[in-house]
Amino acid sequence: MSANPVSAVIGRSYRLSIILSIFLIVAGVVAIVVPAAASIAAAVFFGWILIFGGAVHLVYAWHTRGTGAMIWQFLIGIVYIIAGGYMLWNPVLGTVSLTLALAAYLFAEAVLEFAFSLRLRPAQGWAWMMIDSLITLILAVLIWRVWPEGSLWVVGTLVGISILFSGVARLMFSVGARRLVGATA
Repeated sequence: MSANPVSAVIGRSYRLSIILSIFLIVAGVVAIVVPAAASIAAAVFFGWILIFGGAVHLVYAWHTRGTGAMIWQFLIGIVYIIAGGYMLWNPVLGTVSLTLALAAYLFAEAVLEFAFSLRLRPAQGWAWMMIDSLITLILAVLIWRVWPEGSLWVVGTLVGISILFSGVARLMFSVGARRLVGATA
């Protein structure tokens, strides 16, 4: 058994973290290279997610039919299904909606990554998380500025950049964790 339980946990997980980092980097590059396809794929993916969420609401409405909440759950389920169907039926226009939602998401991600980087500050690699948060904030502002005209290329390109930098940040942090495990072994 390891003398330091934190080092033991890091030692078991840093390999998986490095593999996930590489997948993030590759996914980011692919999205940057083919942004329109990545944007449409994202719209289709979210369309299916909305349809699934709507189905869950309908099932829940059926199971709560005696509580008075049935009508509301039913209506929410229908709205989800209509929104998801719209995104599947016309993914290009769905991408316009996704673009605005993406700007809001990236802004929230930037704030959370910034806070996370401050919490990690004594650890090696924390500055990479800080850089990631600043780049994500810049991407959120860029998306907002080109909406709605640039929606088709925005989602794929800018999310690709964000995913790429998230992968690089995770990789640098994982390499630092691996060095920590090597130093404490």
